[in-house]
Amino acid sequence: MKGFGFLSFGHYGPGSGSQTVTAKDSIKQAIELSVAADELGVNGAYFRVHHFAKQQASPFPLLSAIAAKTERIEVGTGVIDLRYENPLYLAEETAALDLISDGRLALGMSRGSPETALRGYESFGYTGSNDPRGGDIARQKFALFLRAIDGEGIAPSDPRATGRETLLRVEPHSPGVRKRIWWGSGTRETAEWAGQMGVNMMSSTLLTEDAGVPFHELQAEQIAIYRQAWKDAGHDGNPRVSVSRSIFPIMNDTDRLYFGRSDGDQVGIIDGFRSTFGKSYAGEPDKLVEELLQDSAVMAADTLMLTVPTQLGVEFNMHILESFAKHVAPKLGWKPNTEGPVTAE
Repeated sequence: MKGFGFLSFGHYGPGSGSQTVTAKDSIKQAIELSVAADELGVNGAYFRVHHFAKQQASPFPLLSAIAAKTERIEVGTGVIDLRYENPLYLAEETAALDLISDGRLALGMSRGSPETALRGYESFGYTGSNDPRGGDIARQKFALFLRAIDGEGIAPSDPRATGRETLLRVEPHSPGVRKRIWWGSGTRETAEWAGQMGVNMMSSTLLTEDAGVPFHELQAEQIAIYRQAWKDAGHDGNPRVSVSRSIFPIMNDTDRLYFGRSDGDQVGIIDGFRSTFGKSYAGEPDKLVEELLQDSAVMAADTLMLTVPTQLGVEFNMHILESFAKHVAPKLGWKPNTEGPVTAE
């Protein structure tokens, strides 16, 4: 394992034990947690994006604030729902954030997961999808987004303003930012597509397919398909792959109270698909090391994202990260981050 970071779902609201009651709490605590994680040597701070819900919804102000206050930690999303986005404005924000962070960006995007709103992207003004889940407009937007961040001319110039007829690119432009774009893949088919497109791949604790095998084996197959597709497409270099897991080292009675029982893989229906949910890991550090070494997808990826219970507050979430960093991660091959983002070999 080359790197690990935390993945925050950004929930806020009143509730038993919640220390993240308001949107301001969520945003401020996300920054505080990221700064502390950077000082610890954690590799990444990543955030889920959801609309019409009490979660993080517009990641760029948050990620820009984190980038400005940190030195080494990678900042990113897991993932931006492209159905809700203007691809050219997204390209502008992406380049600006990449410049602010000095290339410490890991911007994950995809069709997105189910939202609380019914076709909420249509309320944002994005209509015309022939897919009831909006997958077609997401991929169309992604294609235009990639053209824009690559610096391709997009808009016809006004000769009265420019003195010539040409195609204008989106500004600002950040060279090389495409190497820091990720696709959130939930199936083997989308993993192959991401490899063909030449972008990095994020894979979460949910796969929207079921092959009758343990979750980690299905995910490891997905990773292998992705890397083969990358190679077959003739892309240069090696891509990065991240997977997310719920992992809780049990260090004291409080940890045991919250997370004393691990859950196995589960199969169910989500968004109309028969889907596989990955297990949670909870236990003494040595037990976690043994189990994670047997997780073929964790071992195949270069980066592991730990999903954290953000409503328990910064102090408790730093306790989780510190426990993992000190007692688990080094035995998986990890070393504290002293230089910046992970690179694929």
